Amino acid sequence: MSHSPPGFHDPKSAAFHNVAASTYAESPEYGTFGTSGHDDLDNLGSNNDLVTVVEDRDLRRGLAQRHLSMLGIAGAIGTGLFLGLGSAVQTAGPLGALLGYFTVGLVVCAVQFALGEVSALLPVTGSFVRHAEFLVDPALGFAIGWNLVYGNVLSIPSEITAICVLFQFWTDISPAVFIIIFILLTVAIGIAFIRVYGEIEFVFAILKILLVVFLIILGLVIDLGGIPGTPAIGGKFWRDPGPFVEHIATGHWGQFLGYWSVMTGAVFSFAGVESLAMAAAETQNPRRAIPAACKRVFFRIIVFYVLAIVVVGLLVASNDERLSDSSETAAQSPFVIAASAAGIPAIPSVVNAIVITSAWSSSNQGLLTGTRVLYGLALKKQAPAVFLRTTSWGVPYFCVLFFVPFMFLSFLSLSNAALTVFWWLVDLTAAGVLVSWSAILFNHIRLKLAMKRQGIPNDSLPWHNSWTLYSSYTGLFMCLVILLTGGYEVFTAGNWDAQSFVSSYLDIPLVLAAYLIWKLWKKTKMVSLSDIPLEEAFKQAEQISDDEPPVKKGSRAHLVAWIWD
Repeated sequence: MSHSPPGFHDPKSAAFHNVAASTYAESPEYGTFGTSGHDDLDNLGSNNDLVTVVEDRDLRRGLAQRHLSMLGIAGAIGTGLFLGLGSAVQTAGPLGALLGYFTVGLVVCAVQFALGEVSALLPVTGSFVRHAEFLVDPALGFAIGWNLVYGNVLSIPSEITAICVLFQFWTDISPAVFIIIFILLTVAIGIAFIRVYGEIEFVFAILKILLVVFLIILGLVIDLGGIPGTPAIGGKFWRDPGPFVEHIATGHWGQFLGYWSVMTGAVFSFAGVESLAMAAAETQNPRRAIPAACKRVFFRIIVFYVLAIVVVGLLVASNDERLSDSSETAAQSPFVIAASAAGIPAIPSVVNAIVITSAWSSSNQGLLTGTRVLYGLALKKQAPAVFLRTTSWGVPYFCVLFFVPFMFLSFLSLSNAALTVFWWLVDLTAAGVLVSWSAILFNHIRLKLAMKRQGIPNDSLPWHNSWTLYSSYTGLFMCLVILLTGGYEVFTAGNWDAQSFVSSYLDIPLVLAAYLIWKLWKKTKMVSLSDIPLEEAFKQAEQISDDEPPVKKGSRAHLVAWIWD
């Protein structure tokens, strides 16, 4: 007998399955549904939909395309852009930093287009985690999924800790006060209807975009001497100390190492763009909305980062000692340094405020990603079935409750010794971004190869591009190279650091161990390219029509949609 509280669904009750079966057995929107419970990807056939009865009944479609676009932007525009660009310029010089971010931007392009193509065909909650078990091996989905859960278990309290540090820019109030406040706010957003989360992140993203645009314009005004009493800077910092900085070594090799070091930091600056497809089953028209968001998010983020790096390189010299500020507040922002030098006192507080919203936005996004991945794992019986319980408004509340106790790890920041241990734990997940990107690209490669093996033309995909197979191979190669060389500095003379080594490499054996444990325990096998049931997936994609007609290209509405959505 179920003891779920009012307004909550228990997926284990007989009544639940009877209602689900009767409600969706002949769904006009989603075609024919089976009643096989949660083995959706294992039992895909003529009577089973990729989005299971349980998933489609319990999760509510509250996210629109504009939410998805802004989710990706909100995730990628944060402390990395507002605070981290100065460190990149200091390490590699203005041109070295620009090349480093641009290189990683090309990898992000490959990742976003790969994610868009696969998600348009398979729009499931958990995104690339469940794509991996369908296209590659259930053991890979298990390993990637639990790696993401673990990463978000620690990233949420780390963001709350960062918020406390940022508030110290203004006040000496005990950090414990802010920890409690932001834990409560994060849980409230996590348990609310998905549209509430989408609207809040939409507002945060708009604020970030406005600030980035403002800082870029302000930076150009300062550089050109538009502030009274401040001389024009021009491009003098590109001439002296120069466009490149030698790092670790000397000469051209040292300049190359500076550029390469920036790429690792750039990866973490772009982290979060892949999360926009995590809530596919809660998205309206996911087969059209997700790929459109992937494409637009990529172009917007690249423009913002490239312009911001160019401006930062013009405003601050790579050897400016103020870039070494370790406060982790707005004081280390190159935009703040330039504004302060120009006599504009309000900018530090404005930047600090937006960075606080960025950190809170990241904690919200971590909770969304973690809970939806955990829900997806439970659907495949790779996590306890209790995580399938949802509220009447479609939120997996047991998944949210799972993350709540770990948020209190933020209190470790009140003790220096405990804080050291906490950051060691966080560092274990540092390479997880590259692992996730690699999985997305490998999933896409497997899909394209399976289509070729089964004689399915490329234009059968709901959304496709002719060059993405090549970009996925290139992107996967770059991800693996950056992953394996990201901690190269610890192997150079006199630079060994255990914490850096752990943060760079320990996630690799953790993922491999999880993969092997599940593979040996469940005796899973890599799915043969010929056996991937793509025909049924394409039939399902043809059956499902959008609720809205596509906007005509070239029209005023299309221009508005490109900017707004």
